[in-house]
Amino acid sequence: MPTDLNFSMGDYVVYPNHGVGRILGIETQQISGHELKLFVISFDNDRMKLRLPVTKAQNSGLRALSSGKIMDQALQTVKGKAKVRRAMWSRRAQEYELKINSGNPISIAEVIRDLHRTSGQPEQSYSERQLYEAALERLTRELAAIENIDQTQAIERLQGALKAA
Repeated sequence: MPTDLNFSMGDYVVYPNHGVGRILGIETQQISGHELKLFVISFDNDRMKLRLPVTKAQNSGLRALSSGKIMDQALQTVKGKAKVRRAMWSRRAQEYELKINSGNPISIAEVIRDLHRTSGQPEQSYSERQLYEAALERLTRELAAIENIDQTQAIERLQGALKAA
């Protein structure tokens, strides 16, 4: 994954805890007598703006969009066989949450794969559905940004991959 943090205005980026955002610009602010350069990132779906110190960007996990090759690997992961673990749900839920917040498309795809239910399987619990939908939303936003398509088309693409599994 790219670690080059020379982002320009209008670039799409991925911030692990919030998903895909767009760089609105870089501004300088005086904070406690120190001049600080900040990336201003807009997350339209959450109607949120984040100001992230440029010096903290790499440690926070801010990155450029994944390559098409990595997204293809994520789609292949979604098509794979679910790995069902027998650990307590609270432990698995924690692990899924960490994978979603990692910002790594392949890890997020693993969550989707493992929590996806077909018509012949029992329904998801509320917490399973919440995690599944969070993972689905994160991956579709990045897929949409990479392929320059809208989120509806990205969801259809992911659901096609799930049906092919």
